[in-house]
Amino acid sequence: MLLVVTAVALAWANLWSASYASLWHTPIGLQLGGWSYVQPLHFWVNDGLMTIFFFVVGLEIRREIFEGELASFKKAALPLSAAVGGMLIPAAIFAIFNHGRSGSAGWAIPMATDIAFAVGVLTLLGSRVPVALRVLLLALAVIDDIGAIIVIAIFYSAGIAPEGLILIGAGLAAVLAMRGAGVRAPVLYLVPGTVIWAGFLVFGVHPTIAGVMLGLIAPVRPWFGPSGFAETTQAQLEKLPEDDKGALLLSLDLINEARREAVSPVERLIHTLHPWVAFVVMPVFALANAGVVLGGASISGDGLWLFIGIVAGLAVGKPLGIAAAALGASRFGIATRSGDMSRKGVLLVGFVGGIGFTMSLFIAQLAFPPGPLLDTAKLAILVGSAVAIVIGLVFGATFGRSPAAPAEPTPETSADS
Repeated sequence: MLLVVTAVALAWANLWSASYASLWHTPIGLQLGGWSYVQPLHFWVNDGLMTIFFFVVGLEIRREIFEGELASFKKAALPLSAAVGGMLIPAAIFAIFNHGRSGSAGWAIPMATDIAFAVGVLTLLGSRVPVALRVLLLALAVIDDIGAIIVIAIFYSAGIAPEGLILIGAGLAAVLAMRGAGVRAPVLYLVPGTVIWAGFLVFGVHPTIAGVMLGLIAPVRPWFGPSGFAETTQAQLEKLPEDDKGALLLSLDLINEARREAVSPVERLIHTLHPWVAFVVMPVFALANAGVVLGGASISGDGLWLFIGIVAGLAVGKPLGIAAAALGASRFGIATRSGDMSRKGVLLVGFVGGIGFTMSLFIAQLAFPPGPLLDTAKLAILVGSAVAIVIGLVFGATFGRSPAAPAEPTPETSADS
């Protein structure tokens, strides 16, 4: 779906550029009495809709730290090493080509991995790819997202306005108070969440960081759990009243609460929001940002070095950094590799890790104003990601098919992201 939407955006931007630009510059806003806040549609996609994407990223980080691949250093050592190498080497390659040039601000663009595309490539390879490699990719991508979030917050923020901290603090205090009081309905957190979002906007840090913050503080333990749900439901069904409608409704309410709290709010929110992020948020973001006017990109002068830096960073730097760091960490005893995680498999993870797309496009929007540099960066992201996809599929096809095994459920992921 992302490939189709990207193709539509490219065709639309180049064949009917006026209508494409006009749509994303459409002013949309709120007005209450004499107060109004109006921004173009492009702002509401990148700064508003993408907050949901980052919220799911925060939820996934929270889950992985609590009980997943980041729950202990022993588990996290391998993906942590791979992720760090996969961020530093692409940034270094980009810097070599662009140091002192006008495109130097885009150094973080090739650091990102698009987990949706990366997992999609591994899925297309089917049983050739051991489950351990998918787990490594997912954990690596979560750490990669953490790195991207830190980079955005520190290096791609506007001038700091301290008064924004007041709004952030007020919204955060409200969220924590509601959580402490046992409020579990997600819709009730929209108001304080919006206050936090506005606070980051005023503060000068990209407001999508509000989504990450809310995800990281979401409750990670269920009240009932699977066994509690089964016991409560069975007990209520055994004494379900037939004549007393009021008592019947109370029993049904308790069953519904047990059903809702059979899993943690983090798991429930990921399950609920994942389809919306995968099939609405990310495609809309791609439609709004992948429309590169090919005539507007400059593959000469500084533009050429920007293009080379991004493509080389994604297609060469990511696999080199991921594989070298992961294999080095296991060689020196910092991390351990499972028996079905071969060197060739780690290199495959490195190749698909070079698919930047969502997060790379997002960082490019922050690094460059509209103009030739941004168009060149977008084109380079599309080319570099396409090269990584092709190399990943071709290299992955050389894997021998593993013995038939029960199908593994597809992991739920975010985005970029």
